[in-house]
Amino acid sequence: MRQLKSYRIYFILLFLVMVVCFLVNISLGSVSIPFQETLRSIIGKTTQVDSWSYIIWNYRIPKAFTAILVGSGLALSGLLMQTLFRNPLAGPFVLGISSGASLGAALLILGSSLFTGIFSLGMVNDISLALASSIGSFMVLLAVMVVAVRVKDTMALLIIGLMFGSITTAVVSVLSYFSTAEKLQQYVYWSFGSIGDLSWNQLILLLLIVMIGVLISIFSIKPLNALLLGESYAKSLGVNMKRSRYSIIVATGLLAGGVTAFAGPIAFIGLAVPHLTRQIFNTTDHKILVPAVLVYGAILMLICDTIAQMPNSASVLPINAITSIIGAPVVIWLLIRKRKMIF
Repeated sequence: MRQLKSYRIYFILLFLVMVVCFLVNISLGSVSIPFQETLRSIIGKTTQVDSWSYIIWNYRIPKAFTAILVGSGLALSGLLMQTLFRNPLAGPFVLGISSGASLGAALLILGSSLFTGIFSLGMVNDISLALASSIGSFMVLLAVMVVAVRVKDTMALLIIGLMFGSITTAVVSVLSYFSTAEKLQQYVYWSFGSIGDLSWNQLILLLLIVMIGVLISIFSIKPLNALLLGESYAKSLGVNMKRSRYSIIVATGLLAGGVTAFAGPIAFIGLAVPHLTRQIFNTTDHKILVPAVLVYGAILMLICDTIAQMPNSASVLPINAITSIIGAPVVIWLLIRKRKMIF
């Protein structure tokens, strides 16, 4: 508790930075809206142009909240995986959950070239894509959970997860080979990632999924701290490794799978944000790291989305590319400056 109090000022500053990034994100876009008019719309007052309020409340604010949920969910799931496998290169998708979501989307978009029936109905929209991706990620998560019952070695589980990812990627490659150019282009566009297509109803559903994942992670803080010194040490402290492993895997599946289903596969955030957080906070205590990565992930995703939007331009860059282009040099610089990795 004393350590939490000592970091209170950092969390206050982080929250203020997130609020500023949120306001900047919703004030910039393809349509130029004065900042003061954006604030008027947020507090419920009428704006000079009626369409401005519609744009802010029906497009920009949902997109900004989506960025917060996506960044927080991926950052936390990355932290969980790096701690579980004690591997700094582990990310939220090492268990093949993202590949499963991609397989679900590929079956819906590309499957019409090989299959008939449900895949040939042509009902490809945001809702059907989210549903197909969710089913794909859930199926892979279920397979990993079944394997986890029989495998006691955590590193073996990591390798098996990577193999699941390889299998699903191979199936997607086969579907892509036999697909038409139009369908292939649609799938590639989905793989770029997008956080600007969610309605309020979809956003609420994503919020529920992320909140459940966060709650499970909070209850897993003690096992996570014990795992830092190895499974044997964790067992000596009375940690139920089997139950803890299931909890961490389920939380990661909800966070990474839910985000991928609604926003597509988004790289870098889950891998890099935990490292950034450890370097800046200089701690490995998950009581500090769990809330910190949530806020850091949200901030970084808001910044990347603001850049991807290309203010005052109708063009929108792929969010997947921006997260890596902007984030990777920051991590490299920080590691060089610190000269060591905290893990």
